[in-house]
Amino acid sequence: MTIRPDLLTTTLVALTLTLAAPSSLAQDDPQVKKDLGTVIALQGKPCGEVVSLQRQGDDDYVVTCSSGDRYRVYVGADERVIVEKRNKG
Repeated sequence: MTIRPDLLTTTLVALTLTLAAPSSLAQDDPQVKKDLGTVIALQGKPCGEVVSLQRQGDDDYVVTCSSGDRYRVYVGADERVIVEKRNKG
């Protein structure tokens, strides 16, 4: 069985988000911002750095990047990380 490195990394970051951000303190946690930025980059989307985030629920964030792009990053029903582009705010 071969495990793709990008899938493994995305899975590890998702697990980190699940375990490390159970409270509203995640919005101020630099590690959560870095992890979300990594997830966005692994999906091939432009971001730069995450400048702000808003926790919507368990494993569900709206992220604003230094590039001006906004994304919803969440874990879907199939337990995959999903990055959806939002309108620039």
